[in-house]
Amino acid sequence: MGSARWITVNDRMQRGYRYELVAGPGENFAKGFAPELTPAEILELGVFGGKYMTDCRDEFPAEWFDRAKLSPERAQAELNYFGVLASQPLGEWRRKGWIHPDDPRGWFQWYCRYFMGRRHEDDSRQVARWRAFARHAGQIRKNCEPGDPFCRPRQRQALLQWAYDSRVM
Repeated sequence: MGSARWITVNDRMQRGYRYELVAGPGENFAKGFAPELTPAEILELGVFGGKYMTDCRDEFPAEWFDRAKLSPERAQAELNYFGVLASQPLGEWRRKGWIHPDDPRGWFQWYCRYFMGRRHEDDSRQVARWRAFARHAGQIRKNCEPGDPFCRPRQRQALLQWAYDSRVM
């Protein structure tokens, strides 16, 4: 990648948090970690009711937000690809211990930073969580006709939010 690049984060959830990009965008992923969608594709499809990334545009490439479906005020199910909300509240994520302090927004924030080239002590845990989430894809394949977007829309929406392309299952 050449010389290291540092990112400083100043948004509603983090002030002065810094991290280094040590890999090129979309490069050198951990073995077995093969997301089907990029962060930009996920945002364009419509996830988290549009509420997730509304105050952190400065941290990520502007083109990620060119076609993103965002809602700064509140989550809106109609912005999601499958038209349903499929997330638990952030407080529940914290209660379950899913949040690392460096990524207070959760898995998708970790994925965005990882995609950009940050490597972190939490990578193996997050990759393991991503792998475990594949069980939802298995349930869709087992219980739905291929390509039926009306079968298990909440699971399909959740899979999009974890970089699995559930539109093609």
